Amino acid sequence: MKLPSPRGSLSSTLIDALNGGGSLAGVSVAPDDDEDLQLSLFVCYEMAYRGWDGVDDAWEWDPGLLRVRAGLERRFEEQLYALAGAPEPADPATVPRALLDIVAADDGPALSKYLRGQATHEQFREFVVHRSVYHLREADPHTYAIPRLAGRAKAALIEIQLDEYGGGVTGRMHQELFKQTMAHFGLDLTYGAHVGAVPATTLAVNNLMSFFGLHRARRGAILGHLAAYEMTSSLPNRAYGTGLRRLGGDASSTVFYDEHVEADAVHEQIAAHDLCGSFAAAEPELAGQVLWGARCALAVDNLWAQAVLDAWDSDHTSLRGWRASTTLCA
Repeated sequence: MKLPSPRGSLSSTLIDALNGGGSLAGVSVAPDDDEDLQLSLFVCYEMAYRGWDGVDDAWEWDPGLLRVRAGLERRFEEQLYALAGAPEPADPATVPRALLDIVAADDGPALSKYLRGQATHEQFREFVVHRSVYHLREADPHTYAIPRLAGRAKAALIEIQLDEYGGGVTGRMHQELFKQTMAHFGLDLTYGAHVGAVPATTLAVNNLMSFFGLHRARRGAILGHLAAYEMTSSLPNRAYGTGLRRLGGDASSTVFYDEHVEADAVHEQIAAHDLCGSFAAAEPELAGQVLWGARCALAVDNLWAQAVLDAWDSDHTSLRGWRASTTLCA
């Protein structure tokens, strides 16, 4: 992935340093705004995934970068508290039921309904651009939790992740299936190609997973996040597939969504009971963190979805610096 253009003073300093412009020691962790904060955090986190073109892998553990990342994470966590409250103690035995209640109570914006019945070809294409930032590395943030678990919870997570990675068959990996949807819209399939086009709300969706997944101390939160995703996935993906077929999509372009309708219906039960229920029983002090992770997942996703719908309702693009008619392909 190529380093994106900065969006403020902090991301400019960070990106300049990664490009060989010096040390991050003593740099003030004071982002200009949400765009600067979320891009800076995304740039830091990517060093723990596939890295940046031309950037030394040693930056992943550079003390200066980790200090900047920690400062950004503190600011992000404050935003999460404002959105979803702070973690509270919970009865481990009630975690599966509580997850169902959290999902049932969610009344977020009906983006999937809009895409199913109203979205234009260009709006659906924008949606695919937004989602490419995650789907081209789908499941990777949650995989970080595997070595941090044991017993039934670990086995349950591996069962879910095995499906996400296509059972070991490259062409069936969800990351690869999504490329077929992107190809339908003539988009650049390169990993991270559209990071520069998406706003802070989209980056926040991705940063949340990394914030949870890269910290052992938040292992409960990343499991709750995964459960929320699995428990709210089947119906929206059915709507996405229907909407894309309405716009002329074929079996190849909709296979990603169709695959999730079936797979996530099964994953929902595994995630709530075998994964989160078993984890809460084994580590009861983190039961409340599991529920917090689920609340954060839904809250941040809802912010992103509302921003997309607001842009479309105003007849504007939901992307940064692009018109709906702009060609995003390479």
